[in-house]
Amino acid sequence: MNFISFGYGLFLIAVLGIYWSVEQQRLRLWTLFIASLIFYASNQLYYLPLLLTLTFINFRFGLALGQNTSPGKHTLDWRISNQEWQFAQADWNRRRLKVLWLGIGLNLLLLFGFKYLAPLFGFFNSSSISGANELNAFKIIAPLGISYFTFECIAYLVDIYRGAPASGQFIEFASYKSFFAKLISGPITRYHNLASQFNNLKFPNADTITEGLWLIARGAVKKALLADHLGIYVDLAFSSLQRAGSVDLWLGTFAYGLQLYLDFSGYVDIARGSALLFGLVLPENFNHPYFSTSIADFWRRWHMTLGDWLRNYLYFPLGGSRKGLATTCLNLLIVMVVAGIWHDAALGWVIWGAYHGFALVVHRLTDVVSDKYELLENFWQNPAGIVIAWLLTQLMVFTSWIWFRLPNVQDSWLVITHLFGRTADAQFAQKVYVEAIRISQYQLAALLIAIASIMAISYALNNRLKLKLNWHLKLLFIPLCLWAVWVLAPEGRLPYIYFDF
Repeated sequence: MNFISFGYGLFLIAVLGIYWSVEQQRLRLWTLFIASLIFYASNQLYYLPLLLTLTFINFRFGLALGQNTSPGKHTLDWRISNQEWQFAQADWNRRRLKVLWLGIGLNLLLLFGFKYLAPLFGFFNSSSISGANELNAFKIIAPLGISYFTFECIAYLVDIYRGAPASGQFIEFASYKSFFAKLISGPITRYHNLASQFNNLKFPNADTITEGLWLIARGAVKKALLADHLGIYVDLAFSSLQRAGSVDLWLGTFAYGLQLYLDFSGYVDIARGSALLFGLVLPENFNHPYFSTSIADFWRRWHMTLGDWLRNYLYFPLGGSRKGLATTCLNLLIVMVVAGIWHDAALGWVIWGAYHGFALVVHRLTDVVSDKYELLENFWQNPAGIVIAWLLTQLMVFTSWIWFRLPNVQDSWLVITHLFGRTADAQFAQKVYVEAIRISQYQLAALLIAIASIMAISYALNNRLKLKLNWHLKLLFIPLCLWAVWVLAPEGRLPYIYFDF
């Protein structure tokens, strides 16, 4: 079931009708849980047993971690010494730590087995075709969105170990884990954020309903009207690398950067809009990332829930920036390589992560040097310095998308080497610009500039001037957006890019 389809619209309306027609919180959770299973089954039915099994296992791990941390029978005897009590408490904490590592290990083991075992086996055993084929077949049964599912489970277990309360109701935890709006492609949501909302459900007011519908309509425009049209050219450019010229590859690189953002943020808009209609608020995942003036700022604005997870559950446990500059730089590299591997097992993802890690290291070193020299610090704060910082940041980000789009290193390296001084094949220009997309290079470049300009205007109005559309205007634009998607979206819509992760 695709978010942008009549089927999803009917599904959403039906579930909302049942959800708000019952008054008991438990019945609403059961409605949400069953609806989520139906949604998931519509994509791949045989994923359900694994989904339910993982949900139950992590629920039980949470209960084990959330048990009373007192030393059990020792607290019943007031005659024990303080030293004995401390020993008993330390022993219990060690057992909790073992449970935590067992839970994390199991989640990572399943993620590794489903997502990385076959590629690694194929990499180290390229001559064993039959063995690689068997493991690739095994990978097929992996659930959609297993990376998101696993990261949420790990965050849940760590939060409980740190002192947060465990879920005492399986239906509440299962509704959180399987909520169809976020299940397949995020945003990564912490359990306690959603659980507190489950306990305070209220029928949304007119403003909230309008905002939810507006997010759905806006997300549909981003995905089906803009991202899918850009994706047509991106697929053409990157599927004919030997024939494409330097200009074509630069256009493809920038088009893909816009496509990726519009595709993913469009999905999240629809997810958040759907959740609002259920009285639930999912975290934001994007905040105009292409207007960042540093790579650190970019990661505070791009895939924000992933960045938050990496900071809280990897960067800080590694020591963060508390152990000196060298360790800080090493931690940044480790975190970003993990972020690359999280997406997939191909070598291109490792390079993409290392590239971002290296950029974060350069930014950190630049900050350290700028703090020592007032002239340099003032330069980065004046208009010329801000523009240069923005240009350098976006050049780095957009060129990094080459490995994101082409994780096969041979393909991505071919693009890198052809970015300058390469003339396109005449047949490529005929097939792509004349027959396929029916616009010239200049018109395509103008289109990309127009999309970027609209994004800039939105950024200026929302983040700088703090101006937002009122609910009356949103209500007017909602049907116009949906009508435009219905009429103007390309036939045979492209799948959401982040469904692969």
